[in-house]
Amino acid sequence: MNDRNQYRTEAIVLRILDYGESDRIVTFCTAEFGKLRGIAKGARRSRKRFVNALEPFACSQILFSRRGPDSLALIESSDVLCHFPAIRADLEKTLSASYLIDLTDQFTLEDKKNEKLFRLLLGFLQLLEAVPAREALLRFFEIRLLKLSGYDPLLDHCLICKTPLDKETTYRFKAADGGLTCLTCRPDGQDAVPVSLGTIRTLLLARDLATDRLAQLLFTERSAVESRLLLSNFIRHILGKELKSVHVLNEIRRLRMENL
Repeated sequence: MNDRNQYRTEAIVLRILDYGESDRIVTFCTAEFGKLRGIAKGARRSRKRFVNALEPFACSQILFSRRGPDSLALIESSDVLCHFPAIRADLEKTLSASYLIDLTDQFTLEDKKNEKLFRLLLGFLQLLEAVPAREALLRFFEIRLLKLSGYDPLLDHCLICKTPLDKETTYRFKAADGGLTCLTCRPDGQDAVPVSLGTIRTLLLARDLATDRLAQLLFTERSAVESRLLLSNFIRHILGKELKSVHVLNEIRRLRMENL
């Protein structure tokens, strides 16, 4: 008796794992089912059946069936909606997209609907497809992802004295605290990142600005460094590790800078 239920949903490929001689286990980010794992039978042997659909960060309409929420889905078909050719043709864009899907994978729960997170990832992939790769886009994705995942860092006032942001005050961000402290409350800067008011305001603006307007939002050189330290330390603290994708991206950028 076949008691499998069939579903159709929009999905972005997060991870692929070869399984057996011809199958693939694919992890998707979906709007309706959160993170979804499924097996694509014969995907390695017959490329025509899933042409361009089972590649990292490809966006497709997938048809799948399964017996229950905890069971592995059977991917029956997949129709590509967007393959992001401009991203795949550019190394830095490819590495940036790989980081976006890696981060999404870490913050997405299986079988828990999160349409906003799906739309966030899709929107940034579309933005990365259309504009030059900039490190600022990664910071803007991080700050928005943290908010949607319930880890929004407190950046609009001091954690201790609750005083709102003041241009005359210097701030520090400590990952373990999850927010800012002013020098009056915590003059000791151990394990904390100094953050200027300009950096804080840019991150707050980027957190809520319409995605299609983010390409015009720029960091100063100082803000680029501060925001990278602040967010990378905070994400590492939450996850308990550094993602391989961000390590590779940083290493490639470092090598490029050395060869300039």
